Amino acid sequence: MNQVSTPQGEPLPAIEAVIFDWAGTLVDFGSLAPTQIFVDAFATFGVHITLEQARGPMGLSKRDHIRTLLADPSIQAQWTQTFGRASTDEDIDAIYQRFMPMQIEKVAAYSQPIPGAVLTLQTLREQGIKIGSCSGYPRQVLDVLLPHAAADGIAPDWVVAGDELPAGGRPGPFMALANVLALGAQDVRRCIKVDDTTPGIEEGRNAGMWCVGLTLSGNEVGYSQAELAAADPVQVQARVAHAARRLTQAGAHYAIDSVADLPAVIEQIRQRLARGETP
Repeated sequence: MNQVSTPQGEPLPAIEAVIFDWAGTLVDFGSLAPTQIFVDAFATFGVHITLEQARGPMGLSKRDHIRTLLADPSIQAQWTQTFGRASTDEDIDAIYQRFMPMQIEKVAAYSQPIPGAVLTLQTLREQGIKIGSCSGYPRQVLDVLLPHAAADGIAPDWVVAGDELPAGGRPGPFMALANVLALGAQDVRRCIKVDDTTPGIEEGRNAGMWCVGLTLSGNEVGYSQAELAAADPVQVQARVAHAARRLTQAGAHYAIDSVADLPAVIEQIRQRLARGETP
């Protein structure tokens, strides 16, 4: 383990664990996999939603995501026009059942690591930091994603799926705290939640952790790497600034482009802990 010290030679407080989101955070630059599948799943019911609408509730469990989309007045109006009635819980189940096989089929195609993610995880392990993770993806989807991600160097110490805790998912603290328990971390104030969505940041804050929001790689900006390369730099800057505001308003202590920038933030958090600051 590498020891980090203050300028006076005193060891800085240790960070015990970092808990990562998945899509848009560790893998799938732009968080494209879940977004497009929501659009496609709703289309099979004759309801057409935009990618921007699909991105809105990102970070929630997928069933809650569908429920939130159907609560949107414009989407609900389409549903009523198509079916002659308001949507019901049975309709949420039907869309979810349509969504799941489509997501399982496609998720492996979006398993590539975010640039810098593999090196960041290596750096954390060298520093003795435990690596947890959680996702809005249900366990069936993660079971497909995880082997592909592991083959590319993304293999956290623990993974919690969005559908496997009785208490529920984001923005509640439960998945983050389940990681704390599994990893044996002693103090949530020495844990960090890293996420590209506002519910994921709220999850970390509700768990009492430091929170780092990701802009450029994640759902809030929403570019694929190809789109980013072709985009107007002024437009990119505007999107990043908007994402940073959204994540900060949700409670992020820091907003950075991607996990590649995380090691420098961890050092800043250590310095703040050494001064007696807490999340």
